[in-house]
Amino acid sequence: MIEPAESLPLPDDPALAAWASALNATGHWANLLDAEWRFVFQTDELQKTLADMGGVSTARSQLGLHFFSEEVNQRNARVLGGAVTSREFRRPYFSKLGPYVLASTPGGRDELRRVVDPELADLVDELQPQPAPPTWIVRPEWTTAGVDATGSAVWFRIDDGRGHVAGFCVLSKPAAGMSHLGAAAATADLAHLERMRAVERPDRRPTAILMADLEASSPLARRLSTAQYFAFGRRLVRTADRCVIDAGGIVGRHTGDGVVAFFLADTAGSESAAARSCVSAARTLRDGLAEVAARSEIPTSEVSLRFGLHWGATVYMGRILTGGRSEVTALGDEVNEAARIEACATGRRTLASKSLIERLNRADAEILQLDTRDTRYVPLAELATATDKARRDAPSIAVCEV
Repeated sequence: MIEPAESLPLPDDPALAAWASALNATGHWANLLDAEWRFVFQTDELQKTLADMGGVSTARSQLGLHFFSEEVNQRNARVLGGAVTSREFRRPYFSKLGPYVLASTPGGRDELRRVVDPELADLVDELQPQPAPPTWIVRPEWTTAGVDATGSAVWFRIDDGRGHVAGFCVLSKPAAGMSHLGAAAATADLAHLERMRAVERPDRRPTAILMADLEASSPLARRLSTAQYFAFGRRLVRTADRCVIDAGGIVGRHTGDGVVAFFLADTAGSESAAARSCVSAARTLRDGLAEVAARSEIPTSEVSLRFGLHWGATVYMGRILTGGRSEVTALGDEVNEAARIEACATGRRTLASKSLIERLNRADAEILQLDTRDTRYVPLAELATATDKARRDAPSIAVCEV
């Protein structure tokens, strides 16, 4: 699990401190430099983004270092990779900003040569000092991990109110325009995004597993028009995701009419809380199916979900982020067993494994109105609805209805 970034102390300069506080509070990506181009602040959101990319935040170790120093370049190389720290990228970048840097460097060229990366030192003699304008735009082009990360940065000068330069701000944004970012954010649940960050780095995590699937979906799809079935499927997926999110879970992969979700012990607070949330989400989705059907003008008698709930003690989970999607997936025997349980839950049933139910403490069991001390279980192989795969792969998994 990636540790949350620790907020950096505000700069000593009042003007820089005011900007740092405002930019941090509004969630911007931003770096602040003092009048001599030394790092004095990086916003929390930029720290988190860089930590997601490289697994470590270097912001604190950069405080006081020159923006174009060798030390900063080495730290960026560990997080961003070689493209943005390459000689081919940095020399044109320094040539563009160098006149402003030289103009505000006490000691002039000799001092600037001393503090910048030796790979840039020969360019100092070519610079002509020029006072930094109030604002300017830089559009660097680079890739990280093979992904186009071209974006833009608005630089602006920060004055101290007495006509003196207090420092500079680098206000960055990704290549996507605000219309794309806004559309993605409009439907995203912020708490769920934070839970997805918890599994950014793949690892084994104890989790409750929920699997659900629509029964007899193929005959239903044949009876309905394509447009009507698509609308029904979209409403079902949105309802399922909302039930999972509201219960504190993480939405997994969607396959056809199937739903997968995970309830981590780490984010729920305990194994019992994770198990309780899993059962609660299944019940809420089961109860909400009637409204989904009604809104889709489908008789409730024609739609039903089967649920399989299971506990995964050694599930290997992680987030997969590509150019086309962002999703959480999991591997392991317990994931396959959850699928076998779900396939056996025909007839509108919700089957939960003994290993999940016995994670519940007394308080959580009472909330669910379950008496775990007197629960009776049946092995999958003995169910009348047991599938061939269940009898083959998980015949001894004990389950009960919840």
